[in-house]
Amino acid sequence: MEDNFMIAFESKKQLEVLQKTNEYTRQFGLQLTDAEISELIVERQECLIKQQRVEFGKGILENLIFAFCDFDFIFQENYAETVAALQEIFYLYKNESMDELTDDELLSYMREAFDGECQGSLEYLESTCMERFARDIRAKTHKFIGRYSDNEK
Repeated sequence: MEDNFMIAFESKKQLEVLQKTNEYTRQFGLQLTDAEISELIVERQECLIKQQRVEFGKGILENLIFAFCDFDFIFQENYAETVAALQEIFYLYKNESMDELTDDELLSYMREAFDGECQGSLEYLESTCMERFARDIRAKTHKFIGRYSDNEK
């Protein structure tokens, strides 16, 4: 019973936080409905379970929204689905990169790849760019950002 209360409390808090993101994203023609936000929160829980992750605090959704809302590749019609897919990609590659990166480093790379090489393709981002990136991290090469930049050779 207490666990259900905590989940409900966290979901309500997350709903309020994500509703506030609409104030910023409206300038890009993007807005999530309460139903879409609720679905994203449910999908977050499902992603965490699927990836066997535990997350404390506000989660990644707010940061994902702010990181990707200004791209020309994202339209109101596909906004909620895109955020959901980005969330799933994030958690998958947080694991695949063996937690070697901070959330901000992973988001930064995802943003750079999505806008650059991927040209807005979520499928290409997940199956090619992020896979190669995670493989490089696991192989400990120096072809990525943050503390693993090319300058550290």
